[in-house]
Amino acid sequence: MNSTHTLSIVIPVYNEGKTVHLILDKIQQVELLEGTKKEVIVINDASTDDTYSQLMAYQHANADFQIQLFHHEVNKGKGAALHTGIREATGDFIVVQDADLEYDPEEFNILLKPILSGFADVVYGSRFMGGKPHRILFYWHSVGNKFLTSLSNMFSGLNLTDMETCYKMFKADIVQGLILKENRFGFEPEVTAKIARIKGIRIYEVGISYYGRSYSEGKKINWKDGFRAIYCILRYNLF
Repeated sequence: MNSTHTLSIVIPVYNEGKTVHLILDKIQQVELLEGTKKEVIVINDASTDDTYSQLMAYQHANADFQIQLFHHEVNKGKGAALHTGIREATGDFIVVQDADLEYDPEEFNILLKPILSGFADVVYGSRFMGGKPHRILFYWHSVGNKFLTSLSNMFSGLNLTDMETCYKMFKADIVQGLILKENRFGFEPEVTAKIARIKGIRIYEVGISYYGRSYSEGKKINWKDGFRAIYCILRYNLF
């Protein structure tokens, strides 16, 4: 079945020179449901390693694979990179993809199906539901994630199992219609609070796999980001 739909895949990148080509290869290989086309938007957030040169080389070597490449001269944070990508996206739907290998682009279709079927406006990919594989890593991270999700749910009125997930897919007009302010890891609670307020919004959640990284493998989020998330939950839900 041919489709005129396009999925914009927004990838914020910071110091992922060793693996960024691998995630781009995976995205290139994915066949989306109903012939949905792919628009790939990569935002290099002032990486200090060879990420930018790796991206330029990949773009040159894969001329048939359309990649829009943006570069921040100063490191602004993941949220700021997402703001750039969301603003530049021209597709019908937008999904967030981290540049590491923790999330599998083959599962875009799991998120896409409820939207294409006409049921959902927004779909979250939950690491805590379903029978997909999950790497076992940090106990306190899982406790923190569940606490933040529960706190967010209390104020938003949603019943999500994984508010902090990277995999969020939106109808483009919905997320592009939000005024987003958080420049770093506060993006997740902020966008959740703001979409929850949209009258008649249809939010779905699907189970996804999770191939988490340890800190020695490049994981970047830390306890300070957890406190920022609490602040953002309170700020954007109450005020």
